[in-house]
Amino acid sequence: MPHLLPDTRPQRILAVSNFVYTVGSGLYLTAGVLYFTQAVHLPAGQVGLGLVLAGSLALAAGVAAGHLADRHGARGVYVVTLTVQAVATAAFVLADSFWPFVIAVCAATGAKGAGSAARSPLIRHHGGERPQEFRAYLRAVSNIGISLGAVLAGWAVQVGTHTSYQLLVVGNAIAFAASAIVMFLLPKVLPVPAAKGPRRTALRDRPYLALTVLDGVMAIQFKVLTVAIPLWLVTRTEAPHWLISGTMLLNTVLVIGFQIRASRHINTPTAGASAYRRSGVAFLMACALISMSAGLPAWAAASLILAAVVVHTIGELWHSAAGFEVSFALAPQHATGQYLGVFGLGAGLAEAVGPVLLISLCITWGRPGWHVVGAMFLLAGLAAPFTVGWAQRLQSQVPARSAAANQSATA
Repeated sequence: MPHLLPDTRPQRILAVSNFVYTVGSGLYLTAGVLYFTQAVHLPAGQVGLGLVLAGSLALAAGVAAGHLADRHGARGVYVVTLTVQAVATAAFVLADSFWPFVIAVCAATGAKGAGSAARSPLIRHHGGERPQEFRAYLRAVSNIGISLGAVLAGWAVQVGTHTSYQLLVVGNAIAFAASAIVMFLLPKVLPVPAAKGPRRTALRDRPYLALTVLDGVMAIQFKVLTVAIPLWLVTRTEAPHWLISGTMLLNTVLVIGFQIRASRHINTPTAGASAYRRSGVAFLMACALISMSAGLPAWAAASLILAAVVVHTIGELWHSAAGFEVSFALAPQHATGQYLGVFGLGAGLAEAVGPVLLISLCITWGRPGWHVVGAMFLLAGLAAPFTVGWAQRLQSQVPARSAAANQSATA
């Protein structure tokens, strides 16, 4: 049974800050779009366009903020991103037309992307001998916080008034500000001197970029639970609609209970590569089970969907643990923020492309589309071990090249 609290004070500070932050995230994830469409009365198309623009900005912000965190100190950069998120989120209450909405949501989403990269050196520095395991702990904490935020957001949605939605937005901003305040208790992480050679080395690291793409393909799996299954359940099955909440609850409980355990034995890049492969198989099996639920009686459809969620969540645990391991292990110490910022590009692209892809294949096409999506996950998982091996071979050549250069300079 894992400890409920981490061992060291810096880890506890990071965990508390993360918990407070994700309570705010849970508020927004549950009802953010509803606020702009129901309370502000912006057309859904305009809200979608604004979110796409914001997501594109977040991709670039992550790489830049990661580099700044490496060179100028991760704690300060991370606190700035949290502060910008708090201010931009509070500005949602003033966004009564399209362009104010776009400005506010771009600032908030860009700061979120930047913050994810800026936090990575803090996790690596304070995460102990295995920062990957501490990152898994933080993911479990995140699920608890998001679940609590979602419950609180449910009140605002149920009441449905303009005031209740504004209170939700204000609560979100307060959570981000409180998370930033907690971070001031964390000891500073000194900047790491830059290594000799070109800047933006992560963007030149082809194996790492290839892994980023593969992880991004597999990260589309997160949208299976939040986009594809709800639409499939409502439009193609006889299962009761309340099961949508049941699937999310089941997934959340399993992640909270088993993410740390799943990450414990994935402690090398090779183990991470194997976990990617296993997750691809699990996602294929889950997609097949979901596709079989169409046309069945309600009880049978519900049983198949719940079984699929369990299998899918097992794959999610392996996929997340694999990503934690390879992203940290294959990133050089002096460029953690930069490399993790690049690795986040994959998840960002999945965020932007995933819903459209899953709706087109799984919902519009139907049962064959689920098989195509499952095969996509399987192929990405099977390709991961070869890409990790490529990255390890390149990584092993770097010390040899450095030593040869030093000998040449001495001669």
